Amino acid sequence: MRRLKTLLLVTAATAIATGTAYADGHEKRGRDGELKIIYWQAPSTLNPYLSGGTKEVESASMVLESLARFDNTGKLTAWLADGIPTVENGGVAKDLTSITWKLKDGVKWSDGSALTANDAVFTWKYCTDPAGGCAQASYFDGVKNIEAVNDQTIKITFTGPKPFPYTALVGSESPIIQAAQFADCLGAKAPECTTANFGPIGTGPFVVDEFKPNDVIQLSANDQYRDAGKPAFAKVLFKGGGDAASAARSVLETAEFDYAWNLQIDPKLLSSMEAKGNGKVVTAFGTSVERLHINQSNPDPALGDERATIKHPHPFLTDPRIGQALSMAIDRALLVEVGYGSGGQVSCNVLPAPAAYASTANDSCKTQDIAGANKILDDAGWVKGGDGVRTKDGKRLSVTYQTSTNAVRQDTQALVKQWWSEIGVETELRNIDASVFFGGDPASPDTFQKFFADIEMYTNNFAGVDPEAYMANWRCAEIPSPKSQWQGANMQRFCSAEYDALVDKMSQTAALEDRADLAKQMNDMLMKSYSIIPLIHRGGVSAHANSLGGVKISDWDSELWNIADWHRAK
Repeated sequence: MRRLKTLLLVTAATAIATGTAYADGHEKRGRDGELKIIYWQAPSTLNPYLSGGTKEVESASMVLESLARFDNTGKLTAWLADGIPTVENGGVAKDLTSITWKLKDGVKWSDGSALTANDAVFTWKYCTDPAGGCAQASYFDGVKNIEAVNDQTIKITFTGPKPFPYTALVGSESPIIQAAQFADCLGAKAPECTTANFGPIGTGPFVVDEFKPNDVIQLSANDQYRDAGKPAFAKVLFKGGGDAASAARSVLETAEFDYAWNLQIDPKLLSSMEAKGNGKVVTAFGTSVERLHINQSNPDPALGDERATIKHPHPFLTDPRIGQALSMAIDRALLVEVGYGSGGQVSCNVLPAPAAYASTANDSCKTQDIAGANKILDDAGWVKGGDGVRTKDGKRLSVTYQTSTNAVRQDTQALVKQWWSEIGVETELRNIDASVFFGGDPASPDTFQKFFADIEMYTNNFAGVDPEAYMANWRCAEIPSPKSQWQGANMQRFCSAEYDALVDKMSQTAALEDRADLAKQMNDMLMKSYSIIPLIHRGGVSAHANSLGGVKISDWDSELWNIADWHRAK
């Protein structure tokens, strides 16, 4: 008996030492060594409340978590909460004016302290402080109060009936941050808290060991993580920078990395890389749209601190006829063919999905119409000069068109510039390093929030399946400005009292059919303003090594939403 007991102990010890299992049968946390991820757009902060950039939100999602997340099918899944509150289970009030969440038992921050409802209350106060410039403020629209009923219970009360109450503290863009760590970071002090913003204490599967802005993040497994045996990886190297093609090559050809994100490159080139046999390309369609923002404010540097603010309208781009002509001149199908392949579809809407919310009122954009675009500009009084460029009232129809540095985007720019030249529009092309362009540095003149150009192009989307918070991004109050430290999601500076009224109405509308109708109305109003021109409904295209298991790519949440389940495939 003693010999058998000794043998069992030795076997268990060997299993633990080799990383196969604990004595109780659970596999050992950190058993699979290092995971190497490359996001060729490098994060500038690990605080998603201080940047609307996808790279910041996704990198932070390895550390910070929310009450619930959206899985790869778009299904709402309990995360820090022990279940999804509904009217049926009593978690949502029958009159839809409140929702009550209960935290899972025993969840700890990575410093060993307990996660409590007070952290949720603090997060709400942090993001809604008017001086803080929170990039995710729309997730708290319609929230009247968040209170801690007790340490484990959070009650969110709304200003009126909230048919879709799963916005505040739900999804990768609205995680809970630790009150103790961010206590001195409220309001205008938010961007000054470098230590907290670069190394947030979280409840997620990994903790930050070192963060170099616009470069690299070193992380290690969170010893306090609630699921035994997870994460499988002991370390994560999260590398930023470079370009999409080199990122794809590092997984599919050279096998230097395990996962590469946002592979916006020539689809034929991507296929040839995949044929090497080291990894696979994965795609997920959600709500991502590559779009042009048409600046409604004047980016003239002569305006000084008031440059690109709503106080100074753009000298000619506020005329929707110009935006309409710019849109009509574009051959979107060719853009898909050249740059996206199966990873893209022509889109005439900024809200392309879910299907119930997709408008068909703007489908004329699917067909290029150079002649029609020229006629619109002729009728608007813009006359072509000897150099082919149109002028009116002493103004030259000349624009600066900027985007991030990326081969596909530069190809798109070149094609669009050619088409616009055919309708008498002079175009100067500009591309900015993605880490800078999508960064949240309020001191940089080159961020997409500052928008010191006439037109800019990038992709954006929203987490989850309900578009209420997303469509609220185009409220007047969401316009970036110096007062908000250039945070805000209304990049083109669109402002309409009628639109704002629709946002408010949707927040108080319960019937799904009525909500879909309101979302379509808002989408169509934006499309008819031509302050935003959608181009491509993009699928999220990434790649992972064949040796990496557990990946379930999602375009409804962070692509890294289930990184705790990733492991080295046997």
